[in-house]
Amino acid sequence: MAAESKIDPMHQFQIDALGSGALDGAPFTFTNSSLWMLIVLGAAFLFMWGGMKRELIPGRWQAAVEMFTEFVSGMVLTNIGPEGKKYIPWVFTIFIFIIFSNFLGLFPLAIIPGQHPFTVTSQFTVTGLLAIISFSIVLVVGFWKHGFHFFSLFIPHGTPAPLLPLIVPIELISFLVRPFSLALRLFVAMIAGHILLEVFGNFIVNGINSGTAMGYGISLISFVFIMGVNALELLVCAIQAYVFALLTSLYINDAVHLH
Repeated sequence: MAAESKIDPMHQFQIDALGSGALDGAPFTFTNSSLWMLIVLGAAFLFMWGGMKRELIPGRWQAAVEMFTEFVSGMVLTNIGPEGKKYIPWVFTIFIFIIFSNFLGLFPLAIIPGQHPFTVTSQFTVTGLLAIISFSIVLVVGFWKHGFHFFSLFIPHGTPAPLLPLIVPIELISFLVRPFSLALRLFVAMIAGHILLEVFGNFIVNGINSGTAMGYGISLISFVFIMGVNALELLVCAIQAYVFALLTSLYINDAVHLH
């Protein structure tokens, strides 16, 4: 019984092979993470496809899609300017992918029988890849547009010459840390919230199974806490998608304008 009641909040992040495959080093293995990436992409595609009817009087679905597109477009154009139009597709793509991944990971029921919801943004490989692509765009744009003058980004305007040996390495390191911090912020936010939900959920189940008054009391308190954590997680899911898209647009702005 002790083994059955043991709390293992990290089990929900385990990547398992589906079907007859096994994680034995094979280059291509279909996993629960792969499955939920496909679910996320399918849900995002259906959402966008269903809202692109372009009716004169938009329905709720079309209005929701237009709200997302106008929100991201406005954010990019505000941060980058008119030149930001060419970067809207990427920023919009990562925003939609992250927000759908975050919310579907909180889904309380298994869409696929036997497969509990899996938050793909709780995997550092996923958030890291998104950050690397965004950072690569920044580097390509910076060198393509400015050439070696792009290195002037690491020299703040008006910096006294004697301070350059100190300021330039600091600016360079802070620039190189950007993709890591971009990926780590989303990864930590998702994994921390899901661990809290798992822990409080186990408290509720174990408290009820104990059959004691104290156990029921702990379950009730945990239920109140888990409601608060769920509400907070919904907010965090949206905020993290926004922050990732916002920082990406700001980093691209630095490459375009060398501010």
